[in-house]
Parts: sequence; structure tokens; C-alpha cells
Amino acid sequence: MQKKPYLRDWLIQVLYTAWCQFMNNELQNHAAATAFYFLLSAAPMALLVSYASQVLAHIAETSNLAVILLAAFYDQFHLDRLMAAGFIPDSVRVSAGGVGLLTLILSSRGLVNAVHSAFRVIFPDGARRRLVASWLLPLVIIPAVFSLVVLAFLAQGALTFLAEFDLLGGYRSTLLKSASTLLSLAAIWGLVFAAYWRLPLRSPGIRPAMLLAGLCTLTLAALFTGFDRFFHIEQYRNLYGALGGVVFILIGSYFACLAFYFWAQCLHALTKVDVAALENLVLGSRANGNRLDALVFGRADRLLAKFGHRFAAGDALIREGDDGQEAFYLYSGQVELFKSTTGGPHKLGEMETGELFGEMAYLLKEKRSASVIAKTETVALVLPPTMLEELMRFSAPLSRRIVATLSQRLRRMNQASAG
Repeated sequence: MQKKPYLRDWLIQVLYTAWCQFMNNELQNHAAATAFYFLLSAAPMALLVSYASQVLAHIAETSNLAVILLAAFYDQFHLDRLMAAGFIPDSVRVSAGGVGLLTLILSSRGLVNAVHSAFRVIFPDGARRRLVASWLLPLVIIPAVFSLVVLAFLAQGALTFLAEFDLLGGYRSTLLKSASTLLSLAAIWGLVFAAYWRLPLRSPGIRPAMLLAGLCTLTLAALFTGFDRFFHIEQYRNLYGALGGVVFILIGSYFACLAFYFWAQCLHALTKVDVAALENLVLGSRANGNRLDALVFGRADRLLAKFGHRFAAGDALIREGDDGQEAFYLYSGQVELFKSTTGGPHKLGEMETGELFGEMAYLLKEKRSASVIAKTETVALVLPPTMLEELMRFSAPLSRRIVATLSQRLRRMNQASAG
């Protein structure tokens, strides 16, 4: 078949598959749990940030660099707004910093476990993490991420501070503002990419992980920009009183977690969109009564471009005794089955459009047991063993269809041989 780009169909099918999996996996509930644990971690984080600002303030008495860093610290973490909202006190003692660190370590375990739980649903795999890793990772990952975020925000804030006060000149200030924005996006992208690439037990490809991490980063940037413009913490404080700030952070983190998990689900859907399209083609999009499935997967052009092969009448799709393990889906035309006997080829039967065949060699790990010859001009999808394995693994209805078809074919072959 002639190969043609079907980028639009592929993109629509990926997004639709990701959305269906997102809803079926109830990731909105996982997002709510993650946002809750993030809120538990946010309080000790705020205490540590406040304590760090006091250390910088003490150093700033004798250091100009510390003055710049302190100004960046206040600007990036909005310490004035946090203090005004009552999240952190005006002064934090050393003991409070120790309590915050202990609370941060304990709450980080719940946060990381919530993310792990969601990723086990998004990227299903039978393997399990080692016990030591599952206990140690939550204890170190959040403090480590927190330290990296602080360093990145400090660097970004320092650049912004220099740019706003024109300490380096006009055009250089513009460059610094652009660099500070890019630095913030790069920090977020790096964290998201690390999560997408390393948290799944079976790591996805590095390029798709980089791409989806970029899309997630842009979504988060747009979300934070829109949230800051259209929602204000004062509105929630007027409505909920002292809890208004908590509600504000909880809602914002919930939407951020939704975006984070949706693009993670898209990353998984990239590798499963062909499975979903083939399942709808073989079983019929209208079989489950879902008209939207029929609309999205109704056209087989993309699958034909990727897997389709055309055979003239008399061509052999499968030859008896070959080692091939590809499976075939008969998209159009008719084929005949023949088996060698002492008296010559013996016809076992025919197959019509819509039948799946050739899977026996892969399932039994044996040579081809019969020849399949095109009776008319035929178009068939040739599915490699890896795709057949994916279909068997991720599509229970299709697996039942394959087992039922295989049983019927074996019964027909036994009847034909007995006759």
C-alpha cells in the first residue's frame, strides 16, 4: 500500500485514546489525592522557605550578592503574600525549621506514593519496585526536588532583579528577562521529563517523553498565567475566611495535577493508539454502541498506510512450512486455505473480509501449518508479532475474539481432515 501521512487522524486518535483512558483510570481522583498530599507538603516547604529567607537576610547585612538573592527570593516565592495570607509567620525559629523538615519528609512519602499509584494505572506493568527503593525514594526525592527548585528560582529571580533595575543596560535587560522566563520553563520541563521518563516501570522512549514533557510545561505555564489573572486569593479569603488561602492552593494544585496526569496518559496513548484503532477495526467501532468511537476510528486509511499490503489473485499470503509469525487481518477480498497431502494440495476452506488469521504460528511458536492464497484481489493488514502481542495484552475483547476464531478454525480443519 502507498504510504501517506495521516497526521491529523493520528493526533485525533491519540488525544481521544488518552482521554478515554484518563476517564477510565479515574485520574481525576488521583489528581485530587496528589493535590492533597502536595498541600500537606506545602506548609513545611513554606516554613523552610521562610527560614532560608531569614538566613539570607542575615548574610545580606554584609553581602551585596545576598541582597540580590534575597530580593529574588521574596519575588519568586511571594513571601509577602504568603505571610499576609497567614501561611507562614513573620519569623521562624531554628526549631520550627527542624519541625518543617521532619514534616516535609513524612508528607513527601504520601505525595510520592500518590504519584506512583497514578503512574501504575497510567503505565500498567506487572513488575513491582524493589521494597528498599519504594521506601527510600519518597524520603529523598521531595527534599532533592525542593532544593533544585529553590536554586532554579533563585537564579531566575536574580536575572529578573538585574533586568528590572537596568543594572546591565537596556537591551541586556530584555535578554535577561527572556532568559529568566526560559530558565523557569526549563526547570519545570526538567522535573516533568524526569517524572515521565523514569517513574514508569517500563520507561517510554526518551523523545516522546521529552515532547510530552514540553507540552505539559506549556500547559502548566498557561494554567498558572490564567489562574493568576482570573483568580485571586483575596476572593477565596473573603468566601472561606482563614481557609481561603488553603482552598486557593488546593484548587490550583488540583488543576496542575490534572494537566500533569493527562499528558502522562497521552505519553502512554502514543504507544497504544494503534492497538485501539486495530481493536475498533477488527471488532467494529459500532459493536459497542459508541458513536464517537465510530467517528474517530471509522476510517482505516492510517492503518492501511502503516500495515496494509495488496495481493493479486493467486498470490500467497502465507506458505505452509514458513517460519513467519505475522498475523493477517483480511480488510477486503477472499482467500483460500490449502494443506499439503500425498495427493497434492487439499483445500481446507475459505475466509472472507473481516477475518483474522495467521496468529497460530505465533501463539504456538510453530511453522505455518497451511498455505493461504488470495482468491481475489485482496488487501490485508500484516501485523508483526510485537503488535499481535500488544493486542493480546491490552485488548481483552480482541483476545477472546482470537481464541474463539482459533478454536473454530481448528474444528473446521479437523472436520476437513476427517472428511
